[in-house]
Amino acid sequence: MFGAGGTAGSRITAEAVDRGHRVIAAVRRPEATSYLPAGVRTVTGDATSERSVRELAPDADALIVAIGGGGRELWRNAAENLVTTLRPMPAAPRIIHLGGGSTLLTPRGTRILDEPDFPAQYRDSSLGQADALDYYRTAADGVSWTYVSPPPLEFHPGERTGHYRTGTDQPVTDDQGRSVLTYEDLAVAIVDEIEQPRHQNARFTAAY
Repeated sequence: MFGAGGTAGSRITAEAVDRGHRVIAAVRRPEATSYLPAGVRTVTGDATSERSVRELAPDADALIVAIGGGGRELWRNAAENLVTTLRPMPAAPRIIHLGGGSTLLTPRGTRILDEPDFPAQYRDSSLGQADALDYYRTAADGVSWTYVSPPPLEFHPGERTGHYRTGTDQPVTDDQGRSVLTYEDLAVAIVDEIEQPRHQNARFTAAY
């Protein structure tokens, strides 16, 4: 798992471990991840590194990408590296890419990140995640991938309920039109998808 030390990654890791999965956490600073669950093996790794992917792939059923903190190029570079490195491998693991909620579509069919009032400070990272999604959809032949989008706004740490609903390219909303989910229940949705694939070579989103 790339990005296991982050807000989302640490919760996905914990959910997977709680269900009995073996997790290898690939992070830039393994010494700073003492808070991860017991039994998690930590290694130095980078989703944009061919060497890192080659080292992790043989022992993995899925490579989860939950990275952040870089410029616009980070997510597209990670997607391209994963696809091109895994494509020649026999029985390559599946890619699970945690992407951006702002890449979801409005009822008019436009991307949320393209709305006039979209916050400028999030635009580069949102465009970067959009670039990654476009890459998977157009160039990821020969590998198995799933791109996961959280709600575009109301996505925060909180309670694990174990419940959620899924959609594809538009936010899942409740009766009040809100799209809300905790990091903990997004982790449930992602591990559920790994255990019982329903969105292979596609994007899905989740909310209550």
